[in-house]
Amino acid sequence: MLDKLLDLDTELFVFLNGLGSSSWDGLWLAITNKLTFVPLYALLLFLIYRKLGWKALLLIMVSITLMILFTDQTTNLVKRSVLRFRPCACDEIKDTIRFIADRCSTNRSFFSGHASNSMAAAVFGGLVLRPYFKNLIFILLFWAFLVAYSRIYVGVHFPIDILCGMTFGALAGFGFYRLNTYALKRFTST
Repeated sequence: MLDKLLDLDTELFVFLNGLGSSSWDGLWLAITNKLTFVPLYALLLFLIYRKLGWKALLLIMVSITLMILFTDQTTNLVKRSVLRFRPCACDEIKDTIRFIADRCSTNRSFFSGHASNSMAAAVFGGLVLRPYFKNLIFILLFWAFLVAYSRIYVGVHFPIDILCGMTFGALAGFGFYRLNTYALKRFTST
């Protein structure tokens, strides 16, 4: 059963990765770059400051830092435990796929840190700002989906890696949002 699922995952990866073309490669490389969205993060922090003030912003920044550390380190722990190769390091397909990433960083694939971190940030930020910007969460979820898909496009993650990373990130984002809500009530109420 697991072998069949992994075979289907590989077939879906080869199909989705094969949809790419050199005219779009630059865009997807920019989307997958961790630094591309620093202006988005700065804008979200500015909106939080404008709506909630300095004290809340500082608590939220602590929550965000802990959330990203949690998602990132959990991802690394799982990658060391689950011995699944990245598509770019998988001997059966590596010579037939479109690999356009800068490098095939580690050989471990499961699950995607980009997917988990971006989804956690999207859920967390969208929920924090939802009282002020009701549709922002949908924009942020779309952004997280693009970041996650970029990992398939550049050839470094299978779809299951992405799906599991996004699911884990969504749960982490919601959990840290709840923790942050408690901390805000406890430490910012006057």
